[in-house]
Amino acid sequence: MRILASDLNPEDSYKLMTGVVVPRPIAWITSQGDSGVINAAPFSCYTIVAHKPPLIGVNIGSRAGVRKDTARNIQERKEFVVNIADENLLLPMHESAAEYEPDVSEVELLGLEAVASDLISVPRLAQAPVSLECKLHSVTPYGETGAEFYVGEVVAIHVRDDVIDDGKIDSAKLRPVCRLAGPNYASLGDIITLKPIKQTERTVVAT
Repeated sequence: MRILASDLNPEDSYKLMTGVVVPRPIAWITSQGDSGVINAAPFSCYTIVAHKPPLIGVNIGSRAGVRKDTARNIQERKEFVVNIADENLLLPMHESAAEYEPDVSEVELLGLEAVASDLISVPRLAQAPVSLECKLHSVTPYGETGAEFYVGEVVAIHVRDDVIDDGKIDSAKLRPVCRLAGPNYASLGDIITLKPIKQTERTVVAT
């Protein structure tokens, strides 16, 4: 089968692309607007942008042409936290994706615990095994449907003691969840370990 992108409407394109680009890590973002309400919402278009300084990027789409609460809050406060959910947090994370009014805190509604961050004003989720305190670096619009790519500089990292060893995260102990198409998620499953690839030494010849 061949599908031409020009023949797809936005909804069909979204369904197709989110089924192709899998599995996707999930950024469970806590944000806070001027009203003080703490918002929590998951976003699965999430990736590393750079490692020095550490930058992460999250794509946040609009809803009927209007920015979602998370995007609006980040624009207002210039700060946010990316929390990583493990298998124990899958259900509340999924439920936090529902459309709530701006004055409703998903953190309170779902019985989550928010604790103060160290370097930013936006709280993080106490139950999350990893939380990344971020300051807004940049926002870049893409496409025709109001999607914006938010890049945050990670200024502090909170890691539960049992999932880190010698500065490295043990993925098997972290047990993160990932997003598939639709309301479908997956866990790590089997971890396949291969030998590291050694970089070939190259001799530079002066000319």
